[in-house]
Amino acid sequence: MAIVCEKDQLQEQHLLKIKEICNTFNKDHSELINILHGCQGYFGYLPAEVQEAIALEIDMPVSKVFGVVTFYSFFTMKPKGEFPISVCTGTACYVRGADKLVDEFQRELGIDVGQTTEDGKFSISTLRCVGACGLAPVVMVGDKTYGHVSPKMVKKILKEYKTK
Repeated sequence: MAIVCEKDQLQEQHLLKIKEICNTFNKDHSELINILHGCQGYFGYLPAEVQEAIALEIDMPVSKVFGVVTFYSFFTMKPKGEFPISVCTGTACYVRGADKLVDEFQRELGIDVGQTTEDGKFSISTLRCVGACGLAPVVMVGDKTYGHVSPKMVKKILKEYKTK
């Protein structure tokens, strides 16, 4: 879901959703990660306006919210594509060619890691480890995991999603 803002202001419906998510966790500071997960699940990412609204709602400094968002690689401040591609670059995946997979996805899509295609369909990111080292190298597209991926498989993987 894209956030529709006017002059960096969240629409009322978005503010209500943030309040609802914060209330689900009783506005508890120790539940910040869960609140962020909930908000990212709704918005797709955590721009500054959302972080500020969360901080205000749970009475926490924006700097603390921002610190958590930037510390954990799961959280993103940029919108991801409809089909986010994550390439594992943990040790097992890296030694089995993850860097070549990243290069091939970038070449095929014409974007760099951290970017989204102009049509909003794909984005590329790297992960430290997905915990599937026996399947290395591993690529995830959304929640679907692909194991033993080679650069030759990249076109086939992308084709699955280009037709959706």
